[in-house]
Amino acid sequence: MKIVSFTFNNSERLGVADGDNVIDLQAVDPAVPNDLGDWLRQQNGDLEPLRALAKRAPASARRSIEQVKYGLPVARPGKILCLGLNYMDHVKEGRHADNVPKWPSLFFRVLSSFVPHNASIIRPLASEQFDYEAEMVAVVGTRARHLTISNALDCIVGYSIANDGSIRDFQRHTTQWTIGKNFDRSGSIGPWFISSDELPRGGAGLKIQSRLNGKVMQSDNTENLMFPLAETLVYVTKAITLEPGDIILTGTPSGVGQAQKPNPVWMKAGDVCEIEVEGIGVLRNIIEDERS
Repeated sequence: MKIVSFTFNNSERLGVADGDNVIDLQAVDPAVPNDLGDWLRQQNGDLEPLRALAKRAPASARRSIEQVKYGLPVARPGKILCLGLNYMDHVKEGRHADNVPKWPSLFFRVLSSFVPHNASIIRPLASEQFDYEAEMVAVVGTRARHLTISNALDCIVGYSIANDGSIRDFQRHTTQWTIGKNFDRSGSIGPWFISSDELPRGGAGLKIQSRLNGKVMQSDNTENLMFPLAETLVYVTKAITLEPGDIILTGTPSGVGQAQKPNPVWMKAGDVCEIEVEGIGVLRNIIEDERS
């Protein structure tokens, strides 16, 4: 099932994509929350009632998918957990080549650092070193702590795509990456949410690619994650309770802008960056300069 967050008549809505249309679930039942995260929290990750609602939708609840303004797939995630250094070739192209991680490299991003599909991502006034990062996103559907390899993936309800836009010079200021990963509107998530039953377990074996102005910059496969999703979930839940609506960015492949030869390639105003993950879709954003 493909679930879309969108705006209609100046209000946030939740919908199920059906061909060229989005079924507006609030038009079927006004009690449906407008945030997928709220639904997951209320229903303990069960998406079947949404599927049933969509099946009985009247024609008047259908909106053209070409005309909707997209929102973030999970409008208000409780936690946004990110992995760095999770593809070996990406480790080798950077400053950690001689110090390969033995454990997942984790950091958090804040909600204000993300925009949805088709919105502009912002290159800040403070830096020209604005880099792209193609990532698969996992969405948590049920509360989870102390997971095991055998049950870890049971808590994942679906997937999306992210551009983990990074301000590289600020990321290198200290050993902590927080500021370089959290500039306002510097990353994106979307275009929608795909339920886990439509993809390989753990999102494994999917082609992942970034394109800048149509040129392929990164190309790999999620099969090559150094710390696959199940292993990451086991590690994280030793310390952190995951809740419905939390999201996890699973890391980026090699080919980032800072590693391009002979010169780095930074995103600049007017560029178009596309992130594609097989079976999920294409996340597209235009780059815009921050206004002073």
